[in-house]
Amino acid sequence: MITLITGGARSGKSSYAESLYKDKKDVVYMATSKVLDDEMAERVKLHQSSRPREWRTYEGNYDLQEALGDEGNYLLDCITVLTSNIMYDISKDLDYIGYEVQERIENTVVTELENLINSVNERAYNLILVTNEVGYSIVPEHHISRVFRDIQGRVNQRIAALADEVYLVCCGIPVTIK
Repeated sequence: MITLITGGARSGKSSYAESLYKDKKDVVYMATSKVLDDEMAERVKLHQSSRPREWRTYEGNYDLQEALGDEGNYLLDCITVLTSNIMYDISKDLDYIGYEVQERIENTVVTELENLINSVNERAYNLILVTNEVGYSIVPEHHISRVFRDIQGRVNQRIAALADEVYLVCCGIPVTIK
């Protein structure tokens, strides 16, 4: 079962995702963030404290299928940070990100996620993917921010098409989309 959970910042999407596995011990939490400053370190600690100690943690942005083990349940939090990290890796030296590079970024992200999804499906495991809905806000002022928003929106569409279930979390309330 592939489940995609989307929503705005602080909408409750991660809490909802974790609640779907609340009675499970065979869970792998797939963390995509990189701890580069004190704020991110604090956010990571907050997330860690919210989940059971029995859950195994896998940290990474590439070759995500390497996280798969004997556990039957996986939670990737989050696609948005994954996209940001891959976008940075590919475009960090660019002031302008043209459409060809945007397509490369998007396809790299989607390929990573498709490989994970295919591996999960082959093993009949469960996977919950968390992402941010980035299109409900104002148009960003800066080029790189607009490019990120556009790539993330397209990634979300492509992954939602592959998911068995899709939920939008708003004000802590999950709404079934698919």
